[in-house]
Amino acid sequence: MTSSDLTGTDMTARFRALHVPGDPLLMPNPWDEGSAKALATLGFAALATTSSGFAATAGLVDGAVGAVDTLEHAAAVALCVDIPVSADLEDGWGDDPGEVASTVAEAVESGLAGCSIEDYSAGADPEIHDIGLAAERIAAAADAAQEGRGLVLTARAENFIRGNPDLGDTIERLQAYQEAGAEVLYAPGLVRLADIRSLVSSVDRPVNVLLMPGMAPIEELADAGVARISVGGTFSAVAFGALARAARELKEQGTYGFFELAREGRELTTRAFRLH
Repeated sequence: MTSSDLTGTDMTARFRALHVPGDPLLMPNPWDEGSAKALATLGFAALATTSSGFAATAGLVDGAVGAVDTLEHAAAVALCVDIPVSADLEDGWGDDPGEVASTVAEAVESGLAGCSIEDYSAGADPEIHDIGLAAERIAAAADAAQEGRGLVLTARAENFIRGNPDLGDTIERLQAYQEAGAEVLYAPGLVRLADIRSLVSSVDRPVNVLLMPGMAPIEELADAGVARISVGGTFSAVAFGALARAARELKEQGTYGFFELAREGRELTTRAFRLH
């Protein structure tokens, strides 16, 4: 349990207030409770789960974890820290708007401050949903997100990471999701600063961007009006990268220069982890 005395409603309001265009919230993505506690200890104001990072903890690829395990994981992450947590709920595990609404309703009851819903179905026949159905799904999710303690709903347009880098269609979709009730808009895969500026200027909701290689520095993203910045599964991949480097050094060189990195990690976990 955390020591926070904030109610669920307070936590959601706190999360909502952190979305300021031009002063972006840096929201990293932990992949388990330990990494969540570590990131909170490092001073971040909010966190978001990562579907790919969580799947990796079970040796699975992104999209291979179902709704039950994902919601349980997100609830556990939210419970273990004193800051707002938003959940990556992928496509809501259902094409039908009612199914998506049920998923978001469960998220509301799980102690989360926010969640995201994609317009891409990764099922047996992967596809980007028709814009009309996609907007209906966001509308149903938005209604569910307003019940009880409520949470901040982020709508994701998946074009740029699903083989359809169409900026015009992406903007049109996010405008439709805005009208459907989404509080935050997100098009992962946008890299060019001009494209990000165009998106931000075309909508009336806070915009999240996913950090990717070749993007402008944080200062320029802030100047473009971005309100939130996340890293997706990148920090999880960094952890695996550090593991690979240390393992190769031991196996191929017979040396162990990785103890300095291990020391830094132990110092962090000593600060972040408690007995209970």
